[in-house]
Amino acid sequence: MKNDQLLIGSHSEYDPLKKVILTSPLYMTIKEPINAIQKQYMKENIDTELAVKQHQGFVEALKAEGIEVVLLPPEEHFPEQVFTRDIGFTLGDHMFVAKMGHDVRKGEEHVLLNWLNEQEISFTKLNSDKIEGGDVLIDGSTIYVGVSNRTNEKAINHLQSLLPNYEVLAIPFTDSFLHLDCVFNILSPHDALIYPGEIDKDKLELLKKRYSLIEVTTEEQATLGTNVLSIGHKKVISLPINKGVNSELRKRGFTVIEVDITEIIKSGGAFRCCTLPLYREKQTP
Repeated sequence: MKNDQLLIGSHSEYDPLKKVILTSPLYMTIKEPINAIQKQYMKENIDTELAVKQHQGFVEALKAEGIEVVLLPPEEHFPEQVFTRDIGFTLGDHMFVAKMGHDVRKGEEHVLLNWLNEQEISFTKLNSDKIEGGDVLIDGSTIYVGVSNRTNEKAINHLQSLLPNYEVLAIPFTDSFLHLDCVFNILSPHDALIYPGEIDKDKLELLKKRYSLIEVTTEEQATLGTNVLSIGHKKVISLPINKGVNSELRKRGFTVIEVDITEIIKSGGAFRCCTLPLYREKQTP
C-alpha cells in the first residue's frame, strides 16, 4: 500500500483541502451543447489558450494555499474533462468512481481509474448507477444528492445502502441546471449558497433549518455564483465578477480569494466543478 492511500478522506465541503484532482482544459470545446450556458456560447465557443492560462492561474492559487494538486492527463476526445468533480467523489474515507450520465462525457472516468490503480488507492466503481459528483455534497454524517438528468433515485438509494452510517438525502431540483452544486453549495457548518426557486419546496425548508442561506441573484447565477470552492478556515475561491456573492461572504467573515476563470465557465462549470477533492483534513468540533 502506498502512503497516498492514507490521504483519502472527505467529511465535509469546508474542511481544509489538502489534496485535489484537476485536469487542464487543453481540449475544451463546445461540440454539442449539453446545458443552457453552452447553448449561449456555442457560436462564440471557447478560447482554449485563454482557458488553459486561466486554469493554470487557478492551480497556482491552490498551490499558494498549500494544497497538493494532482493533474490528470487531458485527452483530446474528452472536451468536458476539465470538470473533474463529476467523475468521482470522496465520501468519508472512501473514493467512489461515478458513471457518467451523458455520451459526451462517458469514458472520462477511465482516466481517473488508471491513476487510482497506479497509486494503489482502493475505490468503488458505481457501474450500474447513473450518478455524477456535481450532484453529491457532504456535511458530516449527511450526504445531499441532487436528483437530476445526471443522477437518478436508484443511484441515490444504492449509495445509501453502501453507506449505512450516513444519512443520504435526495434533493430534487429543476432541470434548468445540470448539477445540484450549480444551485446549492455548502460553505460551513452554518452557511450555504443557494439560487432560489430551483429546489423542491419540502427539501428547501429542510435546508433553511440547517443553514443560513445566502441567495444568489439571477445575474450572478448566470456566472455560476453558487459554484465557489471552500478550501477550509473560512476561505473560499470565487470569481471576481460575482461581486454580490463575494461581498456577502466577506460580511460573514469569509476570506474570498478571487480567481478569474471566466473562459472556463462558458462550458457551464466553475471552481467546484473543476475540482475533485481527495483529502480534506477533518476538523474536530
